[in-house]
Amino acid sequence: MISASFLTSKDIPKTLAELNNTDVDYIHVDVMDGRYVENKSLPFKEMRHIYKFTDKRLDVHLMVSCPSKYICDYASLNTEYITIHLDTLEDTLSNLTLIKSYGIKTGIAINPNDEIEALIPYLPYIDLILVMGVIPGRGGQEFINSTIDKLKELKVLKKEYKKFNFKVSIDGGINNFVAKKVSTLVDIIVSGSYITNSTDFQKQIDSLRNFS
Repeated sequence: MISASFLTSKDIPKTLAELNNTDVDYIHVDVMDGRYVENKSLPFKEMRHIYKFTDKRLDVHLMVSCPSKYICDYASLNTEYITIHLDTLEDTLSNLTLIKSYGIKTGIAINPNDEIEALIPYLPYIDLILVMGVIPGRGGQEFINSTIDKLKELKVLKKEYKKFNFKVSIDGGINNFVAKKVSTLVDIIVSGSYITNSTDFQKQIDSLRNFS
C-alpha cells in the first residue's frame, strides 16, 4: 500500500486534489509542533479543511511532544491511523488508549536511533509500526540504509509475536530504488517528494506500487 505525504508541497490544496485523482491508498499527514521536531506544520484550523480537496483516508503522523493535544482534532477527520512517537512528554499507553477510544487505528513511530525492543510492551495496543528512514521533521532527506536492518528485525518480531496483527510502514527518503529494497519487509510505503515533486503523480505511485 502507498501513503503519499505532502510535507514538501508548496501548494497543498493543488497537491491534495492531484493526489485525490490517483489510486494512492492514504494521504500521510505530518503534524509538527516545532518542539519535538524543529519545523512546524499548518495549524489544525487550516488542516481541518483537507476534506475539501481529498476524500482519501488519512494516515496521521504526530511528530509532537504532547500528542493528547492533537488526537481529538485529527480523530475528527477521515482518519485511518494516528501514529505517535515513543519519546514524547506524555504516557504512551494513555495516548494509544485515547486514539482507540475514537475508533482510530493506533501506530508507534520509531526514529533511526530507537531500538526495536522498546516496542514490545506496546504490541498488544498497536496496529502499525512506522519506521523512520530519516531523522523526522524535514522532507526531502536521503534514506538511511541501516534502516533496512531495523525492518529485518521487525520481520523477526512479527514471527515471534504472531498473535499481534500489526502492519509495518516505512517513511523517509523513499523513491523507487528504496521501495525495491524494502518491498518484502513492509506493508505500507510512505513517500513524499518523490511523488509530489514530479509532473505525473500516478506514474510515481505506480513505480512504488510495483514493489509493494
